[in-house]
Amino acid sequence: MRKKKISQALIDETIQFHGHSCPGLAIGIRASEVALQKFEKAPDEEVVAVVETDMCAVDAVQFLTGCTFGKGNLIHLDYGKTAFSFYRRADEKGIRVVMRPEPPEEADEEMTGLQKKKTAGQPLTHEEEMLWARARTSRIERIMSAKLEDLFDVQTAEGPIPKKARILESLTCEACGEKVMETRTRRFKGMTLCLPCFEAEEKRL
Repeated sequence: MRKKKISQALIDETIQFHGHSCPGLAIGIRASEVALQKFEKAPDEEVVAVVETDMCAVDAVQFLTGCTFGKGNLIHLDYGKTAFSFYRRADEKGIRVVMRPEPPEEADEEMTGLQKKKTAGQPLTHEEEMLWARARTSRIERIMSAKLEDLFDVQTAEGPIPKKARILESLTCEACGEKVMETRTRRFKGMTLCLPCFEAEEKRL
């Protein structure tokens, strides 16, 4: 595998794209580093990413690998796992990059407790804000400086390569009148409905 580091300038651009620096984004940057060593950046749809999480890491994957939802070569599986698969269409080779369990760190435990407090809407004291920021920065630095083999297990991706995105016919929902992709319609009492209208009708039963 070729060693290819992501430049600091590109890391800065990734942070700007995402909006802030955080541990989740750092994970995505390092996972993308693995993908770029194997496949290079996607010129169009030739590289496909399948992400098993919807956290900040996915923004780094989009920005750095060129795989995007709009092109249909970024696919989200809602498994809640810090795992990313990358495929190259030219030879149908693929890898699955899985985050390894991180060793417990006192700073992480501190950050977790303070993050729960913030999420619950409880204000942090000035001292707690400083502790939270330091713990967060420490974790980002550990992720960014770690060896890739210490961060991830890299496996051969199983299953066939995802198909290319298809352009499908749009139908008109007979309840709301809005256009909807034909594969996202349902038949209900002789009507063609979009998913929200179908679910609304089901609830009325």
